[in-house]
Amino acid sequence: MSEPRKESHRSLIFGLLTIVAGSFAFGYALVPLYEVFCEITGFGGRTNTEAVVVEEAPDPTREIRVEFMTTVNSYAPFEFVADRDSMTVNPGKMYFATFTATNMTESDKVAHAVPSVAPPAAAENFVKIECFCFNSQEFLASEEKAMPLQFIVDPDIPEYVDTITLGYTFYDTTSMASNN
Repeated sequence: MSEPRKESHRSLIFGLLTIVAGSFAFGYALVPLYEVFCEITGFGGRTNTEAVVVEEAPDPTREIRVEFMTTVNSYAPFEFVADRDSMTVNPGKMYFATFTATNMTESDKVAHAVPSVAPPAAAENFVKIECFCFNSQEFLASEEKAMPLQFIVDPDIPEYVDTITLGYTFYDTTSMASNN
């Protein structure tokens, strides 16, 4: 093989390895970058992850529909439902909702609910005071548990938002809990 051809192969291999390494680095950094992006923009329906204290200041002139959606991860042996499909709220007023989860197995389990809010503009204005999603939930075999949510919609929510969808995905985290 001629020298120019070997050099051509080397530069091609070097270029391909650089692309592979760059792709790997980008993929590795994507999750933290997405987290920062969501935190800055409110994109992805992120809400508060800890209890907060707020003061009620209801706006009786405005009503917003809050819809509740529940999903169970395909590997989670649970039933998980909102006790009601939706409610109409006034911004600035405290509200309560309840969700019910049932362990469908004959063994103890640990689960965690991950919330999301849509539209993204509503995420920073949907404030959870008390939420079962703040902590993992322990279930005995076949146990059914009522799980409370206390929330307030901030009166500063944009005027164009008239419906908020609060969704929870329920995950079986038993194996992670047993590793701790």
